[in-house]
Amino acid sequence: MDIEDLRTFVEVADAGGVTSAALRLGVSKSMVSRRLVRLEAELGVQLLARSTRGASLTEAGATFRDHAARVSAEIEVARETILPAGDLRGRLRVAAPLSFGPTHFAPVLAEMARRHPQLQIHTCYSDHVVDLIAEGYDCAIRLGYLQDSSLIARRVGPIYGKVVASPDYIKAHGSPETPEELLTHQALMQGTEAWQLMDGDKTITVRPQGRFKADNGTALVAAALAGLGIAYLPDGLIGEYLASGALVPVMTRHPVPPAGIYVVRPPAQHPARKVGVLIEMLIECFDPSPHP
Repeated sequence: MDIEDLRTFVEVADAGGVTSAALRLGVSKSMVSRRLVRLEAELGVQLLARSTRGASLTEAGATFRDHAARVSAEIEVARETILPAGDLRGRLRVAAPLSFGPTHFAPVLAEMARRHPQLQIHTCYSDHVVDLIAEGYDCAIRLGYLQDSSLIARRVGPIYGKVVASPDYIKAHGSPETPEELLTHQALMQGTEAWQLMDGDKTITVRPQGRFKADNGTALVAAALAGLGIAYLPDGLIGEYLASGALVPVMTRHPVPPAGIYVVRPPAQHPARKVGVLIEMLIECFDPSPHP
């Protein structure tokens, strides 16, 4: 029984269709279909009920899926074990934020691909928080303060930020000095998120309001530069504008607490070595004082 046929079946079962599975695997839809037909012929049973809307598991397919997933995972671990020390192969699917990702994380992923010529790296850059398990990612790079979840997270570095506004906004509306004053200003946000600020040694939470929202940090920088409101942004997006004076810090008596850069992955008995190598490279790049 071909291991690629097994892995393809698992991807189709999890993705709910041939098209999505082909995208995950980086192969053509016809290749996915051929593998499924071959596997079903070998087993002598129909695993998937196909329709124009996708593919759903038959009773036999639902039973077989978990076994196939375990076998595929074990074979992947076995392959990694016998590779020459340091070598990686196969495919690594990574979700990374659109803000920061192409500028800060893409060079690390490119260097990883250069060091490991047998490794395929597929990266999705989006500020949408993807479902790693449902969408078939090996891991994701995430910024900020992580919410509780079943995912396994590893901090790979710090990230610092500031509350900022343009000089024109401050001239027109003043500069807030306290959390209470901040609530009377227009906030530029990605959604309905809370902002964390320091009050001495304590971390406090503020829930500002605003009429301009965007799901991307770069878009919020543009809005802040246009004088639309006050933004809570990482230093990596605003450094040049702070240096030029196009943006200025506000709420300086209540600074933003350091957040983190994290690699998160689905829970698994045997984490893939390629994810571990990516974590090591990110720590080397972003964390001046690595720690467990």
